Amino acid sequence: CDIGLYGLAVMGQNFALNMASHGFKVCVGNRSPAKVELTVNRAKDEGNLPLVGSADVEDFVKQLSKPRKVVILVMAGKPVDETIAKLSEYMEEGDVIVDGGNEWFQNTLRRSKELESKGIHFIGMGISGGEEGARNGPSLMPGGPKAAYDMIEPVITKCAAQVNDGPCTGYVGPVGAGNYVKMIHNGIEYGDMQLIGEVYDIMRNVLKLSNDEMAEIFAEWNKTELESYLVEITSTILAKKDDLTGEGHVVDYVLDKTGMKGTGRWTIQEAAERSVAAPTMAASLDARYISARKDERVKASSMLKGPDMTSAEIPVNKAQLID
Repeated sequence: CDIGLYGLAVMGQNFALNMASHGFKVCVGNRSPAKVELTVNRAKDEGNLPLVGSADVEDFVKQLSKPRKVVILVMAGKPVDETIAKLSEYMEEGDVIVDGGNEWFQNTLRRSKELESKGIHFIGMGISGGEEGARNGPSLMPGGPKAAYDMIEPVITKCAAQVNDGPCTGYVGPVGAGNYVKMIHNGIEYGDMQLIGEVYDIMRNVLKLSNDEMAEIFAEWNKTELESYLVEITSTILAKKDDLTGEGHVVDYVLDKTGMKGTGRWTIQEAAERSVAAPTMAASLDARYISARKDERVKASSMLKGPDMTSAEIPVNKAQLID
């Protein structure tokens, strides 16, 4: 096989199928065999793609052509260390392991150092685009030894999203650089999403606009310099009717409680370490912390009172504010 992918949650499955759909023979592996079978069946259903399964870690590694190239997509932290330990038992000098998860860049530096004694290259690669991007073309941010990057470059160049000026990937830099860029990328996205959330709040609670009216405005904004994926999907989400109840819009049924995977927090930690002001990202992180404490907010709402003015009493020019 040309390349292996270990870790078959939806992101892993989709990226494996992406590589196979570009003509690379892919071997997949996972701690639980059911996910391997599921992925193999998906490959058959999606056009008999060149993808095979494996029985265990040893079988997975044996099926790869040398020098071996393995992408791992498992949960950040201890699971990554455990997966690398299992794989490295059977891998050899000159092979390369690519961690495609969201990971703290210092962990990537540590893992690279630990693999040096075995001569195994290590790349930390940020992947942006979610599950759909993983299947149809993500943005890929690899950081590691240039020699190792050259080994995986033919694969990731073909599998990345393609735009007018080429594939959405390239050599980001040495070990840790890929994770660092993805971390900052996610931190900026936190800020963008918080801005959109606050605009939505003003439109809904001050301007008293309906979901359909807001969807229309976001769609119009997406035709201007504000054009972006986040603005586009905000319009789509606001316009989406609820198909479970048949009443109202989906957005009004979504729980006002969010979570996070850690990249935003890491961004703010790094900004603080380097004495770099990042107020928009820091405020968006605080908003997520508050949002996650739903039960506390419900209790506080019975004790804390906001402004007495109603939205009708707030002097605002609707058209001017939207413009």
